Amino acid sequence: MALRELKVCLLGDTGVGKSSIVWRFVEDSFDPNINPTIGASFMTKTVQYQNELHKFLIWDTAGQERRPRLSSLVLQETFSTLKNWVKELRQHGPPNIVVAIAGNKCDLIDVREVMERDAKDYADSIHAVFVETSAKNAININELFIEISRRIPSTDASPPCGGKGFKLRRQPSEPKRSCC
Repeated sequence: MALRELKVCLLGDTGVGKSSIVWRFVEDSFDPNINPTIGASFMTKTVQYQNELHKFLIWDTAGQERRPRLSSLVLQETFSTLKNWVKELRQHGPPNIVVAIAGNKCDLIDVREVMERDAKDYADSIHAVFVETSAKNAININELFIEISRRIPSTDASPPCGGKGFKLRRQPSEPKRSCC
């Protein structure tokens, strides 16, 4: 079985739950007192997807690299800055990048600032994955990463028009591990 390494970089404002999403996915745990990330942290997890193993190489960023934020800002503003993150990714990232938006903390319905329909419409407009998640309650965390796997072109896919595709290299298989 082929092993594919998928590089994932979590971007977003401080306090949106990036580290909690990673910990829930990799360790299946949640710490309500998790310390803010300083710089970046790195974790991996290998899961089976169809006839391949996908090894997620996950960079969890501090959320303050380019946009220092005041802790008093409301959730709606984190959604607004999301558009800036996406713009930067589209300008500076690879052309074949998969963008996934996690609407984290969906368990906090009473303080919701961004309606699910608005987030979904935005994700659709930029051809991104959108999944509402709760790292605290383990809602849709695995599904978020499954959706990322679904968007990755198969290694057998023919290159896009003009031959400006990218090469995916197969690596030796390792023992089967499952995420679910």
